[in-house]
Amino acid sequence: MMKNGVVCFKASPKVLVAGMVALAFQAAAIERPNIIWLVSEDNSHLSLGCYAPEDPLVRTPHLDALAKRGIVFENCHAAPVCAVSRFALITGMCPTTCGPAHHHRARGNIPDWLRGSPQYLREAGYYTSNSDKTDYNSPLMDAAHMRQMWDVSGGPKANWKGRPTPETPFYSVFNYGVCHESCLFPKERAFAFPPTDPARVRVKPYQPDTPEIRADLAREYDCVAEMDRQIGEKLKELEADGLAEDTIVFYYGDNGGITARSKRFMQDNGTHVPLIVYFPPKWQHLAPAAPGSRVSAPVHFVDFPATVLALAGVPRPASMQGVPFAGDPDAKPRQFVLCTRDRMDADHDMTRAVTDGRWRYIRNFRPDIPYVEALPYTFNARGYQSWAQLAAEGKLTPRTAQFWGRKPPEELYDCVPDPHNVVNLAADAAHAQRLQVMRKWMCEQMVANRDNGLLPEGCDLEGYNASRRPGAWDAARTLDTAIMASDSDPKHVDKLMQAATDESMPVRWWAVIGLGILGPQAQGAQPLLDRLAAGDGSPYVRVAAAYALAQHGLPGKALPGLTKEALADDSPWAALAALTALCRMGEAAYPVLSELKARVPQLAQANPKPAVSEYLIQLSRRIIDVAAGRKQALVYPKAAEEVKVK
Repeated sequence: MMKNGVVCFKASPKVLVAGMVALAFQAAAIERPNIIWLVSEDNSHLSLGCYAPEDPLVRTPHLDALAKRGIVFENCHAAPVCAVSRFALITGMCPTTCGPAHHHRARGNIPDWLRGSPQYLREAGYYTSNSDKTDYNSPLMDAAHMRQMWDVSGGPKANWKGRPTPETPFYSVFNYGVCHESCLFPKERAFAFPPTDPARVRVKPYQPDTPEIRADLAREYDCVAEMDRQIGEKLKELEADGLAEDTIVFYYGDNGGITARSKRFMQDNGTHVPLIVYFPPKWQHLAPAAPGSRVSAPVHFVDFPATVLALAGVPRPASMQGVPFAGDPDAKPRQFVLCTRDRMDADHDMTRAVTDGRWRYIRNFRPDIPYVEALPYTFNARGYQSWAQLAAEGKLTPRTAQFWGRKPPEELYDCVPDPHNVVNLAADAAHAQRLQVMRKWMCEQMVANRDNGLLPEGCDLEGYNASRRPGAWDAARTLDTAIMASDSDPKHVDKLMQAATDESMPVRWWAVIGLGILGPQAQGAQPLLDRLAAGDGSPYVRVAAAYALAQHGLPGKALPGLTKEALADDSPWAALAALTALCRMGEAAYPVLSELKARVPQLAQANPKPAVSEYLIQLSRRIIDVAAGRKQALVYPKAAEEVKVK
């Protein structure tokens, strides 16, 4: 129920049982630490002084002081966008296990037994509160689950002050949105300190040096400084309430930074976030290292729930895939972590990244999709607008074109000499063994997770239970086909054509995608693509085959199938894939404008609306607006040679 704008939850029978468990803790006189999470939005690790001491423009005195008293985790990683990251943070499971939780703004198909980690704390007697942000990309954001997880969620009373007794341990989450990417949008907020001079900032080596890029970089410094001030106030409040010496404090950022080529990207500054944990002397025995230490072993957001339960002395469920990085002396540090990137808003892509903290391996499963797509929200930032204008004018340099157009199948970076990831070592024979080791580990994890990114979004194989049905699909064989498809190598044409007739839909889907990626290099594939576009039993394969024909330079053959699928009501996610293909075809899709114009009001008035309706409308309008001259299509380098960096 609501009280003064705050969501308060009544106790269910399960919570009453949990209360009995809590009484058992109290009867045993087990003292447990308070735990708070201080979470900032959209800032990479290099936005803090304790990670970038050489940067004179960084102003984070409160967090730097916390780092001196606590432990700095030098290599904490997340998904490059918040909703996907929060699924890992609330469940301790990889989002790819519960598709479509790995996509931005989705609703993961979770098993009935899955619980949010705060529920386990609450059942053990903790008072739990969450100040903001409940987009967990799953049904865990629904009221029934929220009642189980949080004593209070949202509003000024969502803090430790509402706990029933002073002795009740608490777990409280506080989110700070002042440095969210929206701070770059035209309406700006003034702070109580002089703004950073854009002339003083250092433009990243991959960014064009435009006034707009400089303004965005300067604004980022200011917003992070204000975030630091706000967190300092929360730490003072904890001290004033006499709780500082009983409370373990986590500070972290929820994904990479906000300036161009950071958030949503799989290079280091898209997934590498700050993490500081302070253990007061009373709880120092739970820390993995001494105060003031720096831990280099990689950690991932999937590890956070397991760590919090370990600190609280609460057994963690076997379903949690995370490894505790504190509170469990028997836990072994990770060698690698896996990061994932899939659909962002309406635009699909698929990339996986593996890092050990120093080396970063990236696999682009859709190298044909450019690094930068026309996401409306992203392009509210004027830095991105200026980059797009330079691209349209043909003024990109080799370096600024590198992350604008088509992607290579694989990337490998040494993040010590190359923190901005601009020197791709994937083709360097000297690093071939390292690349193979990291690729192999990635593949093992994807198969073990039944990585739902290997499945078309919306298909009946998607989700935790469905993707684990015996005999439903072969994840290893599908991954092998996806690797072969994304290699962009004509030597695979015969194998891809054979796989395109496989009885397994995911295998056929990836094989057809691979034939499309190759374009005219896939000689002899066009008759097969014609047949699949017209008659395959899966709408996802039909869409992929039709788009492959367009990639082969045959838009006339592609349009009938794509138009039919884009206007169909029975498979809205396949319709989105068809609209995405039409968007990427540019002017070649204009013959279907009249159908799209008629479709938009139908989608807007549909009752009930499919969950994907917003994206169907968005892409339809993008095509219509570009054709009418109301928006400018993004312009990309014409050939791969134009983006090579010497």
